[in-house]
Amino acid sequence: MVDPLLALAALSPLAVVAALLVGALWPATRAMPVAWATAAIVGFVAWNMPVEWVLAASISGVLTAIEILWIVFGALALLYTLMRAGAVDRINAGFVAISEDRRVQVVLVGFFLATFLEGVAGFGTPAAVVAPLLLALGFPPLAAVVAALVGHAIATTFGAVGVPVRPGVEEPLGALESLSSAEAIDVTLQAAGAAALYQVAVGVFMPLVAVGMIVHFFGDPEERSLSAILEVVPLCLFAGIAFVVPFALTALFVGPELPSIVGAMVGAAVVVAVLRAGYLHPDEEWTFRTREHWPDHWIGSIEPGSNGTSSSSDATDGLSDDAPAASMSLARAWTPYVLLVVLLIATRDFTPIGVALTELSALAPAWDAILGTDIGGEVRWAYVPGTWLALSALAAIPLFGMDRGQVESAWREAGQKLVSPAVALVFVIAMVGIMTESGAAPNAPSGDSMMIVLADATASVVGDVYPAVATVVGVLGTFITGSITVSNLTFSQLQYDVAVQLGLPTHHILAAQMVGAAIGNVLAIHNVIAALATVGLVGQEGRVVRLNLFPVLYYVVAMGALVSVVTLL
Repeated sequence: MVDPLLALAALSPLAVVAALLVGALWPATRAMPVAWATAAIVGFVAWNMPVEWVLAASISGVLTAIEILWIVFGALALLYTLMRAGAVDRINAGFVAISEDRRVQVVLVGFFLATFLEGVAGFGTPAAVVAPLLLALGFPPLAAVVAALVGHAIATTFGAVGVPVRPGVEEPLGALESLSSAEAIDVTLQAAGAAALYQVAVGVFMPLVAVGMIVHFFGDPEERSLSAILEVVPLCLFAGIAFVVPFALTALFVGPELPSIVGAMVGAAVVVAVLRAGYLHPDEEWTFRTREHWPDHWIGSIEPGSNGTSSSSDATDGLSDDAPAASMSLARAWTPYVLLVVLLIATRDFTPIGVALTELSALAPAWDAILGTDIGGEVRWAYVPGTWLALSALAAIPLFGMDRGQVESAWREAGQKLVSPAVALVFVIAMVGIMTESGAAPNAPSGDSMMIVLADATASVVGDVYPAVATVVGVLGTFITGSITVSNLTFSQLQYDVAVQLGLPTHHILAAQMVGAAIGNVLAIHNVIAALATVGLVGQEGRVVRLNLFPVLYYVVAMGALVSVVTLL
């Protein structure tokens, strides 16, 4: 039986986040230090964490924050380098050549490109790369972030080459005494297959959800109607089907490593071919209102690109290029991003290079027993995508014949954009560190962390209707930790144990965990902060979380109903 006072104490850091970030619309730079302080007090008072454990958990979080900031810096360095070279204008012209309709661009860039990047890289790379590309196309910065986060959500079920499944689900199940290693693998693969099939039913609508959100929240409020959404329903549904069919078939017959990559590649090829053949394109072109009609909170320190509804003439804003793009071939403009994809695939841990880099990461700066505790941390510079983003940016310099001034300007701008998100990220992940490590403290009550206590409390309150809320546990895990993999690592054992206790099919409850963790990614605070940083809009985290609650609620309701029906059969 969960102690209700302990459960309320565990909930308090999240309540602070909800009240300040989403309710009061405080910027994360103000809200997250307060949330961290709340978690530290709860850890010290309710979980008996010694001061050195609180500090060690926070330091471990800081090391993780450095990895994320390295990814954001790499994405910004690559983007600004290509902007100075004129390559971004050429890339945007290529998208415009397929369609100038903003709704179609959400499908092509916000959905297909983002899901592909999730499949090959993960670690926040899709939003960090796609949001700036949409910005450069002329999207309002806030709209670019929302489209990038929502667009790639379905692909995070299997993440970067299956990491959220293996080791995310397989490892915690393998640690159970009741399961052999072979049984743990079998249950994991069954759960992965079930998750893919659930996504066929629910995720197929995600292109429509992403487009609908952009049209509804960022269209002209005086002309807001369903017609602008209804016009692209055929395209969005076709795009969803073109993705989920190869996505699910790959998960069922190949494994969890490749579904997102195959789904994105096959789906994008089919949709682009259909559009070029003149089918499914909306008759009336839809775009945003002109720049002067945008609310201030839509825009930050970077103006939309020259192919959009407005442009900036200030080169320091990164969207006015020093080199002409008219004579540049589309293939040449895309080369640094193609190189990035090749590097990301070649360095994942299913390749020999990836294995070597994983071993090399063991030589990275690490702290095995921080302040004499059992808590450790490291910065895996040789594996995280930030390294390959930065290398792709360096490769672009000779490719485009850039001079020293252009390069210095681009990289200086990238570094300046990191200052505000660095503060927020350090505190949010330090808070996560305290919540996840609280159960390991020497005198922790029952030996469970704050997150396990929250999940146990949820299970005890809902009882027989647990299938309807199993997805919520996954959402909660990712919202707190910012990682689908960590959510699965943290709650897969709990989900399995609850399913066994209630006599429910374990693989369906685990599938709900996996799908919930995936959609929870659109609310993960440090993902939101990182995406906002790439478009110069730090401080609007609460607005993004508010908007992204809509797809999360859709998933929670739809998955709750589906899992309840399936487990009753």
